[in-house]
Amino acid sequence: MQKSSKDIITFIDYTPALAHHFGAINKQWIDDMFVLEEIDKKVLNEPQHYIIDKGGKIWFAQHPKHKVVGTCAFISKGEGVFELTKMGVLSPVRGLKVGEKLLHHVIDQALSMKVKTLFLLTNAKCEAAIHLYEKNGFVHSTEIMQTYGQSYERCNVAMKYVGYGKIIKR
Repeated sequence: MQKSSKDIITFIDYTPALAHHFGAINKQWIDDMFVLEEIDKKVLNEPQHYIIDKGGKIWFAQHPKHKVVGTCAFISKGEGVFELTKMGVLSPVRGLKVGEKLLHHVIDQALSMKVKTLFLLTNAKCEAAIHLYEKNGFVHSTEIMQTYGQSYERCNVAMKYVGYGKIIKR
């Protein structure tokens, strides 16, 4: 079956004009399952300062009909180490595989950036997301949990990217 143009997701890099989407999309998914923590509020209200200006990246998924529907960021932890964070998709388009397409895009970006370590922090309640990460090259990591897990109160799962055919240097 051929894809129609209404199914095509495109990806765009962060600009200050898109900052409100970053906050709104992430607030929606965090509020659905958790409580916004102080660190969330800071990062979501000032992504330029907390992510971009510190060497990180933010991407957006855009749907032809629904416009900006998803986002994901890399926060630089220094020396080629990045946290994949603030990945969210608006509820009206969940089920269209936007999250998976966005994850593939950001992993490809990590590979092109020659990221040494890519990790994420999440919560066991996010079962669908954890499954998505596992099938796309992330493994559970005690080392990442010990090093970075205290960043969020809700964090009880830490994962590290080891590749799906392409291995990032560990």
